[in-house]
Amino acid sequence: MKKLFSIVLIAAFAIINAQETANRFFYELTFKPKQDSTKIDKVIAILDVTGKKSIYQDYTVPAQDSIIKMAVEEMEKTKSFKDMSKLIKMPKFSYKIVKTYPEMKEQYVDRISMNLFAYEDDIKFKWNILPEKEKVGEYNTQKATTDFGGRKWIAWFSTDIPFPDGPYKFYGLPGLIVKIEDSEKHYSWKLSGNKKIENYEELSYSEKVNAKYGMSNNITPTSKEKFEKAYATFKKDPMGEFRQRVTPEMSSMKMPGSDMTIGEMMKKQEKIAKDFFNSNDNPIEKTATVKVGNLEKVGKEKDKK
Repeated sequence: MKKLFSIVLIAAFAIINAQETANRFFYELTFKPKQDSTKIDKVIAILDVTGKKSIYQDYTVPAQDSIIKMAVEEMEKTKSFKDMSKLIKMPKFSYKIVKTYPEMKEQYVDRISMNLFAYEDDIKFKWNILPEKEKVGEYNTQKATTDFGGRKWIAWFSTDIPFPDGPYKFYGLPGLIVKIEDSEKHYSWKLSGNKKIENYEELSYSEKVNAKYGMSNNITPTSKEKFEKAYATFKKDPMGEFRQRVTPEMSSMKMPGSDMTIGEMMKKQEKIAKDFFNSNDNPIEKTATVKVGNLEKVGKEKDKK
């Protein structure tokens, strides 16, 4: 009986310790998506910090998990198609930035068609910590500057929050970055709130559903060069992989419980994808274009959506 009780205790202890806790920091990202326009856009981004790593991403889709869950459950119950594009907002950025503690190894993760790829991004920030201090919201902060991605950045960090991390790829200051923006104010992140998440799960509901229907969350490691080449091809023909799997007969078939054909649905998804790619020509990390003979060689210091 004692042995059985000990086994139960050990199992319970293992379950409790398996439940991960995360600190979620919300950032309001204000940015200029088009170089030739004065339009300013806004989005909420999140930085989830656990004991092992941090994950940065656009919060638009995870924030709508409950709406997506209701729609998916209804479709599964009625076995009919529902146009999700009419129900949810699309994200402004699709990638994730994962930083592994304590080494702060950075990984850039994004999906190309139905597959998830990641490459390591070796970035060493050279911060210039200045004596200037400022109150940003409720936080006491100190100023620091750095050059990165073809831009000059001004950051305000707080030692009150003991995480040497920040939004996007930024890290390496003796406290969390509360605010950071480039000198032209094309991109600006400001901490707008935080909360502790018990039983933290890295994947959102939509990501789990995608995996259920064929879009795996298993990450394929690759190099930055190979990723960018494949991503450029994907941008030109975002439905290429799907199109190869759909015969002309299938294309003319109606979606279950809908008047929309599979071919029409694919055209709509293609437009959504192209609108997404064309919505931003002013990346966080500027693109340097160098002419070589009659060709243009594009060297990216980087940001892809």
